[in-house]
Amino acid sequence: MDKTIDGNLFMTSSPIHPKALVEKGAKLGSATRVWAFTHIQAGARLGTNCNIGDHVFLEKGSVLGNFVTVKNGVSLWEGVHTEDGVFIGPACVFTNHLLPRAFRKEPAKAWLKPTLLKEGCTLGANATILAGITIGQCAFVAAGSVVTKSVPDFALVMGNPARFDSWRCFCGEALTFRGTQAICSACKERFSWVRRENRVTSLATQNPVQRYLKQRRIGS
Repeated sequence: MDKTIDGNLFMTSSPIHPKALVEKGAKLGSATRVWAFTHIQAGARLGTNCNIGDHVFLEKGSVLGNFVTVKNGVSLWEGVHTEDGVFIGPACVFTNHLLPRAFRKEPAKAWLKPTLLKEGCTLGANATILAGITIGQCAFVAAGSVVTKSVPDFALVMGNPARFDSWRCFCGEALTFRGTQAICSACKERFSWVRRENRVTSLATQNPVQRYLKQRRIGS
């Protein structure tokens, strides 16, 4: 059963701080936590087991997967979508319009550039993500980076503009390729590098991100 506090609708299965504002029509999955001074608009959708920090704004049309962490001081605009297990560090900046003008008012379909954060990726504190970009599976964006183009799966990028630094495992350790193959020195996961496409793929028989999230779900 839902409950109402100060005119705001809350799901009893989701612990929400009384100083947060969750509009009626926002959808929150079970066990999603929302901390103080956060505003979630009607039309925003959050999965299960998310952790939303203080002073976060989720606009209508923003979508979060399951087990997503959003740290303090982040605004997620319409068109920003995350898959499961994504980490968004404090004060990260998102956009959804490449050529905004305050004096021009057009329907969203004319200008909206969606952003996708794929499963398990991590954005460091104060990273800036331009509109229309995809951050790949388990990719890392270093703190303070300005990302102007899409980031491949398992890549670490850094700087302004962000540039490729290294390939990274699910666990975060750097990968050293011998030819086209790599084995993580920490967790022993295996990877293949498609040189022609400069693309890294996992050789795991079971997705390690989903395996870990499943274990968390069972243990919660």
